[in-house]
Amino acid sequence: MLNKVMPSLVLLLAATSASAEVTLINPFHVPESHQQAVLEHWEKARDFLAEQPGYISTTLHRSIQPNSQFHYINVAKWESESDFKSAISAMNKSLPPLNISEVEFYPALYEVIRN
Repeated sequence: MLNKVMPSLVLLLAATSASAEVTLINPFHVPESHQQAVLEHWEKARDFLAEQPGYISTTLHRSIQPNSQFHYINVAKWESESDFKSAISAMNKSLPPLNISEVEFYPALYEVIRN
Protein backbone atom coordinates (compact mmCIF):
# COMPACT_ATOMS: atom_id res chain seq x y z
CA MET A 1 0.00 0.00 0.00
CA LEU A 2 2.80 2.45 0.90
CA ASN A 3 4.44 1.78 -2.47
CA LYS A 4 1.26 3.03 -4.17
CA VAL A 5 0.92 6.12 -1.95
CA MET A 6 4.54 7.33 -2.15
CA PRO A 7 4.61 8.18 -5.90
CA SER A 8 1.37 10.15 -5.51
CA LEU A 9 2.78 11.98 -2.50
CA VAL A 10 5.98 12.83 -4.38
CA LEU A 11 3.95 14.20 -7.31
CA LEU A 12 1.78 16.23 -4.97
CA LEU A 13 4.81 17.73 -3.23
CA ALA A 14 6.48 18.51 -6.57
CA ALA A 15 3.35 20.21 -7.87
CA THR A 16 2.98 22.19 -4.65
CA SER A 17 6.54 23.50 -4.65
CA ALA A 18 6.42 24.29 -8.38
CA SER A 19 3.36 26.49 -7.86
CA ALA A 20 4.19 27.85 -4.40
CA GLU A 21 4.22 31.59 -3.74
CA VAL A 22 7.60 33.24 -4.31
CA THR A 23 9.09 36.51 -3.14
CA LEU A 24 11.33 38.68 -5.24
CA ILE A 25 13.91 40.51 -3.15
CA ASN A 26 15.79 43.01 -5.27
CA PRO A 27 18.29 45.28 -3.51
CA PHE A 28 19.79 47.97 -5.68
CA HIS A 29 22.40 50.66 -5.53
CA VAL A 30 21.38 54.04 -6.95
CA PRO A 31 23.69 57.06 -7.10
CA GLU A 32 21.93 60.14 -5.76
CA SER A 33 21.99 61.83 -9.18
CA HIS A 34 19.81 59.01 -10.63
CA GLN A 35 17.29 58.50 -7.83
CA GLN A 36 14.40 60.30 -9.52
CA ALA A 37 14.83 58.42 -12.80
CA VAL A 38 15.02 55.08 -10.96
CA LEU A 39 11.90 55.83 -8.90
CA GLU A 40 9.96 56.79 -12.02
CA HIS A 41 11.07 53.61 -13.79
CA TRP A 42 10.19 51.50 -10.73
CA GLU A 43 6.68 52.99 -10.68
CA LYS A 44 6.14 52.19 -14.38
CA ALA A 45 7.35 48.63 -13.83
CA ARG A 46 5.18 48.24 -10.71
CA ASP A 47 2.09 49.49 -12.55
CA PHE A 48 2.71 47.11 -15.46
CA LEU A 49 3.44 44.10 -13.26
CA ALA A 50 0.43 44.74 -11.01
CA GLU A 51 -1.78 43.93 -14.00
CA GLN A 52 -0.11 40.58 -14.72
CA PRO A 53 -1.48 37.15 -13.70
CA GLY A 54 -0.08 35.91 -10.41
CA TYR A 55 0.89 39.33 -9.04
CA ILE A 56 0.19 39.69 -5.31
CA SER A 57 1.99 42.80 -4.07
CA THR A 58 5.13 44.89 -4.10
CA THR A 59 6.77 47.36 -1.76
CA LEU A 60 9.81 49.57 -2.21
CA HIS A 61 12.01 50.22 0.80
CA ARG A 62 14.60 53.00 1.16
CA SER A 63 17.49 52.82 3.59
CA ILE A 64 17.50 55.34 6.42
CA GLN A 65 21.20 54.81 7.08
CA PRO A 66 23.52 56.84 4.84
CA ASN A 67 26.23 54.16 4.75
CA SER A 68 23.97 51.30 3.59
CA GLN A 69 25.28 49.15 0.79
CA PHE A 70 21.88 49.28 -0.93
CA HIS A 71 19.78 52.42 -1.12
CA TYR A 72 16.60 50.63 -2.13
CA ILE A 73 15.14 47.16 -1.76
CA ASN A 74 12.12 46.06 -3.75
CA VAL A 75 10.08 43.18 -2.30
CA ALA A 76 7.37 41.64 -4.47
CA LYS A 77 5.16 38.62 -3.94
CA TRP A 78 3.99 36.35 -6.76
CA GLU A 79 1.68 33.34 -6.79
CA SER A 80 4.38 31.26 -8.51
CA GLU A 81 7.80 31.41 -10.10
CA SER A 82 6.28 30.81 -13.53
CA ASP A 83 3.89 33.76 -13.06
CA PHE A 84 6.83 35.97 -12.14
CA LYS A 85 8.92 34.84 -15.12
CA SER A 86 6.02 35.35 -17.54
CA ALA A 87 5.33 38.82 -16.17
CA ILE A 88 8.98 39.87 -16.40
CA SER A 89 9.16 38.58 -19.96
CA ALA A 90 6.06 40.60 -20.90
CA MET A 91 7.42 43.68 -19.14
CA ASN A 92 10.76 43.43 -20.96
CA LYS A 93 8.87 43.48 -24.26
CA SER A 94 6.67 46.45 -23.27
CA LEU A 95 8.83 48.81 -21.21
CA PRO A 96 12.17 50.24 -22.24
CA PRO A 97 15.00 49.16 -19.93
CA LEU A 98 16.57 51.53 -17.45
CA ASN A 99 19.87 52.30 -19.16
CA ILE A 100 21.89 53.85 -16.36
CA SER A 101 25.15 51.98 -15.94
CA GLU A 102 25.75 53.22 -12.38
CA VAL A 103 22.55 51.59 -11.11
CA GLU A 104 23.19 48.03 -9.95
CA PHE A 105 20.43 45.47 -9.30
CA TYR A 106 20.74 42.15 -7.44
CA PRO A 107 17.36 40.41 -7.90
CA ALA A 108 16.62 36.90 -6.66
CA LEU A 109 13.52 34.82 -5.98
CA TYR A 110 12.96 33.33 -2.54
CA GLU A 111 10.52 30.89 -1.02
CA VAL A 112 9.33 30.89 2.58
CA ILE A 113 10.81 27.98 4.49
CA ARG A 114 9.92 28.99 8.06
CA ASN A 115 7.26 31.10 9.79
